[in-house]
Amino acid sequence: MRFPIKKSAGSALLCGLLAVCLSSGLVAPACATGAAKPTERSRQKAAAEAKRAGIQQKLTALKKEISRTESEKEDVADNLAESEEAISNANRALRDLADEQRETNLRLQDLGTEQERLAQTIAAQKKQLSALLREHYVAGNEDRIKLLLSGDNPNRINRDLQMMAYVSQAQAKLLSALNANLAQVEQNREKVENAKTELEEIAQEQRDQKAVLEKEKAKRAALLGELSSRLVSQRKQVDSLERDEQRLSGLVDSLTRLIREQAEAERKRREALAAARAKAKAEAEAAERARAGASRSQGRARAPGARSGESRQAGTETAAAGRTESGAGTEAGRAGRTHARHLAGARCTAGAFASMRGKLTAPVSGTIAARFGAKRGGDGPSWKGMFIKAPEGTEVRAVALGRVVHSGWMRGFGNLIIIDHGGDYLSIYANNQTLLKRLGDAVRAGEPIASAGNTGGNEESGLYFELRHLGKAFDPASWIKF
Repeated sequence: MRFPIKKSAGSALLCGLLAVCLSSGLVAPACATGAAKPTERSRQKAAAEAKRAGIQQKLTALKKEISRTESEKEDVADNLAESEEAISNANRALRDLADEQRETNLRLQDLGTEQERLAQTIAAQKKQLSALLREHYVAGNEDRIKLLLSGDNPNRINRDLQMMAYVSQAQAKLLSALNANLAQVEQNREKVENAKTELEEIAQEQRDQKAVLEKEKAKRAALLGELSSRLVSQRKQVDSLERDEQRLSGLVDSLTRLIREQAEAERKRREALAAARAKAKAEAEAAERARAGASRSQGRARAPGARSGESRQAGTETAAAGRTESGAGTEAGRAGRTHARHLAGARCTAGAFASMRGKLTAPVSGTIAARFGAKRGGDGPSWKGMFIKAPEGTEVRAVALGRVVHSGWMRGFGNLIIIDHGGDYLSIYANNQTLLKRLGDAVRAGEPIASAGNTGGNEESGLYFELRHLGKAFDPASWIKF
């Protein structure tokens, strides 16, 4: 049954609003472009680099301290240091950019799907709103005042007024939903533009990194050609091998000390935070008991109405005081929880690594060319770890959960990465072509952290691998399933 509902002044205004919405199209016109805004990716990247710079400064100072204790005699492999580090950085950047590109493309696909869904929803809403307005217009020209003054049957007038109210509410809801969807379309458009800008940034960075990579590879090849014979002879010198070992041991000892200091500082911070929370809770409970006791004492001398009012007031004050006191440690609590989660995700608990003996997976697929304890070069010092031959570029994986405490070039070991697994256990991966993880990164067991190579003047491509506990190297053979 159709009720004769006539067009009102409110309907005219609604039609005007609808015309504005319909003429706007699916996407509102973009604002005049001013200065280019930094993308979210750029902001996050800058923040991460700033955070990493502080840690890197400490490690640089540590490496300088170790270098000062060495002889002034330079290793010819040092000439390769700059280009080998640059090649590692360029390869890591290319890998990171490829990951970012995949994520951004996926985000663009999701935004495209959402845009299509919104377009269909908006089309349906426009169609529905147009039908309502058309019916409203065709129904007649009466408004509410005329209807009330018409002298018609009161029941009919009441029914018609109710129907007019329902239709107006439906129109208002539809218009509100339409405006919300149009606003969401505009937000999606901005996100799409941001994602496309990020893709352009990534593509440009990839081109730049590839150019750097090619340049550094050519530079390293030329240097290797010049230094080849000198590198081979120097690598066989016992004193050179011993200095390499001392250098690595010095770095490991210093890192172990720093890790312990950090763990001790974290333990004290947690104890202080727990004590502060316990004290705040005890004081809040004591204050609440005191207020409750005072309220009961005063309440016995007053009328029931007054007691009720004071009780409510005391309850309000107690709640406010509780919120104030408990809120005092909120920021510190949040910071502590965040830091604790980071540590939990970055290091094994004490004893967890020790329980993995015989269960660790091999750090790289290849052939074992030198084992722990064997003599280097027949009469040289003993191997403190093992060398696994592997083609250049083969993925090197973390043997267990941990946190990267060193990622950089080191004389004798080339591109070197060290992971702290907690409980004073460290794993060491050397001679890498590329270091995929940065200082401070948390890693999972089996996660790629580097790619095998022959940096540091090594003759063959592969991975030099060590396990250390309390700074001392031990045989990995009984810990890892090769």
